[in-house]
Formats: sequence, C-alpha cells, structure tokens
Amino acid sequence: MKKVLVIDDDVYVRDALSNILTQKGFLVDKAENGLEGLRLIKERDYDVLLIDLVMPEMGGIELLKELNKENIDTPAIVITAFAAVDTAVEAMKLGAIDYITKPFNIDELIVIIEKAIKIYDLKKENTAYRRQLQKIHGFENIIGNSPKMQEIFSLISRVADSDATILITGESGTGKELIAKTIHYMSYRSKYPFVPINCGAIPKELLESEFFGYEKGAFTGAVATKKGRVELADQGTLFLDEIGELLLPLQVKLLRFIQEREFERVGGGKTLKVDVRIISATNRDLEKDVLDGKFREDLFYRLNVIPIHIPPLRERREDIPLLFNHFISKFCKKRKRPVLSISKDAMKCLESYHWPGNIRELENLCDRLSVLVSGNRIEIYDLPEKFITKDKDLYNSAIKLNVMSSNFVFPENGFDLNKVIDDFERKAIVEALKQAGGVKSKAATLLGLNRTTLLEKMKKMRIPFDTGVSVDN
Repeated sequence: MKKVLVIDDDVYVRDALSNILTQKGFLVDKAENGLEGLRLIKERDYDVLLIDLVMPEMGGIELLKELNKENIDTPAIVITAFAAVDTAVEAMKLGAIDYITKPFNIDELIVIIEKAIKIYDLKKENTAYRRQLQKIHGFENIIGNSPKMQEIFSLISRVADSDATILITGESGTGKELIAKTIHYMSYRSKYPFVPINCGAIPKELLESEFFGYEKGAFTGAVATKKGRVELADQGTLFLDEIGELLLPLQVKLLRFIQEREFERVGGGKTLKVDVRIISATNRDLEKDVLDGKFREDLFYRLNVIPIHIPPLRERREDIPLLFNHFISKFCKKRKRPVLSISKDAMKCLESYHWPGNIRELENLCDRLSVLVSGNRIEIYDLPEKFITKDKDLYNSAIKLNVMSSNFVFPENGFDLNKVIDDFERKAIVEALKQAGGVKSKAATLLGLNRTTLLEKMKKMRIPFDTGVSVDN
C-alpha cells in the first residue's frame, strides 16, 4: 500500500483527507504544520506529500525549501486557496509536482496523487536501469574538456529530469542528436522510446502523416491505420531534428500539439492525447527566421524554454586530441587492428584545420585512416592534403621520408617531386652546417660532397654563408 502524508493546520481538512484516502486504499499519516511534517518525513518513507501552503510555524514554501536542502525528492502536491495560485507556482519552482485549489474535487485529487506516485515509482525502479543506459548514452560519449563543453554538461545535468522543452542549436556535425539522446537517457523517461523525426528529410506532403499518423482510407495507399511519431513517443521523448525546415502550416499544428499534447490522425476525427517530452534541434538562426516571417514566434518561444548551443569544433580545438583518440580507437577496434598512434606534426595539422564538417568530419577521417594507414603510427603524409593548412614544407619533407620507406603510399592528389627534392636538399644542407658548426669542409663531408660543390649549392639556394656560426670559417 502506498503511504501519503497530509500536512495541514486545519483539523477538518486533515481528517477528511485521511478518511477519504484510507477508503481509497492508501496508508495515511497526518501533521498539523511544516515542522511536524518535516520530522515525520525524515523518520519514515512516503510515496507522496500533500502540503498546505499557509500554516503556522513552518508554511508549505518553507517546508519545500527544507526538503531541497535535505535532498528529499518525495513528490509533493501543494494545497492552496484559489487566490494564492501565484504562491503555488512558486512552490512548483521549488520542486512541487502539482497543486490543487480549495475547495477541491476529490476525484481530481486522486488522479493527481496517482500520477505523482507513478512518476516516483518510475524514478525508483529505473535508477539502476538509468545508470546502465547513462554508461551507453551518457557523458562518456560526449567528449570534451573545454570550458564550453563543461558548461553544457552542467546544464544537461540540471535539466535532464525536468519536462521543459529544449532547443539545441549548432552547425551541422556538432552532435546535436547525441546531446538529445543523452538528455533522454538521463531522464526518468529513459525506459520509454526516444523517437527522432527529421523535419528536413521527409517530403512536405508526407510530413503531417509522419508526425500524427493516419487512419485507414485517409488517402490513396492508406490501407491500414498507422501511428505517427508523436504517438510512438508516448511516455518518452520526441526529437524534432532540423525543426527550422518545418513549413508554416505544420508549425501551426505542432504548436497546438505542444500546448495541449492532443492531436488527430490524418483522416480521423478522434482526439488523442500523449505524454511526451519535446527536444528540438536546428542549424538555423530561428530568431532571424522569426523576424523574416519564416518561423512562428509563438512556436519558437514554446520550443526555446531551455536553449543549448553546441559550439563548432574550431571553437574548442583543445578537444580535438581527445575526440581523435576516441574515434581512432573505436574504428581500429572495429577492424581488429592495433590502435594507431599519431605523430606530433600530424596532430598539429588537425588542431589547426578549420573543420567545416565539425565532429562528423573528424569521425569520417578516423574511419578512413583506420583502413588506409599501413604502419602503426599516423604521419603527416597519411593525411589528405586539405588538412595541411600551414606548413607545406613540412608536408613535402615528410613525403620525401615516406618515399624512402618501404611502406610508401602516394597522397590522394599526388605531389610535386622536384619541390620535395629541393626542399629536402636545402634542409639537409642547413642541418649539416649546423652540426658542423659552420665549417664548410666538415658539412661537405657529412653530405658526401666536396667543398666547392657545397658552396655552389648554397649560393644557388641562397643559404646564408654564415649558417651554423657567427663568423664564416
């Protein structure tokens, strides 16, 4: 039997609620003020609390604040006079899950209590399950130590268990759907479906039936009733990807659904209700679209209760090595080969690249390298040439060394052989002069040349004659 604690200073209300709830099969305790209620809550376990807002010694608001301090998450329903609805809203901000006004309807109260108990039971039953899911879908899969990503992790932790609508923004490839899945699997809805719908990938004439489903005979080819995505997501999360691509006529229907959680299937007249959490994502500037008349302002504010912006990879370059190691490890393990390491020069190239495709582009590169690299380490010459944005000389020298190895693989777009040879020869002469302390005869011996030939090459390549020493020998 479920246990309810009634906290009210009015003895008539306390006794009446106790008698009615007992008849409905609940175990009921009573307290005449917040202090007595707090003592009982600390001593015993309850499934739901009924708290009057106005009481002597400690009122409902003060009691809720104390429960928050003690990290007590028993669902609370506040009882208030009709004139004090604003206070009830304040109570909900403090964690109360619902409120009911005096005089109240008993049947309505029972429905609210049963809903509160259902949510609390789900939270208790799913704790272990959610921990397991969080290992699969949680922060472990969102890689990043940058300050911007740490802010996002903190925000996700705070909002995951609420039912507030969330709008995730960011460029293509930044991982918006991964963030949405993480929020879902960290919430009390994790036991129920995560249902995505890409608003930009479905033909406009099919979008409404994809959203809301259709009845048999609704249109040519509708040979049987089909549930839409909103119905499939019942009790879980509906993820509206690329929400900015949604056409205005369907925006109106979506707005009504978000407000009422009610809809009709295409071709049907029956109104259906569902309980879903809505998370949206877009790479568009919806505020600009609102000003341009391309997106409804009222829908935007309904969707944008909790905004989360995912920065592009070029704005968190410190995360690139972490992401690279994660992806290269994943793909090497998939192909049952030792995990590849990467040279410092190659990593510098990745860190300086502008990454227009963001994380998706980096993941694609790692997939490719895990197939094509023949050795155990990724060198600069293993990278496609577009990644070599700063030091072309370093790239060409690396290619020269690669040609000399037995594992030579041509770059995707080939290379300039004469330039590679010239660059390598110049670097070899400069290095020999440095090691010889500027003594030309010693440098020539290191290079297998005579002194005259070395001087001619230095003149041709415009290598300073004092290279290696402060005074020419």
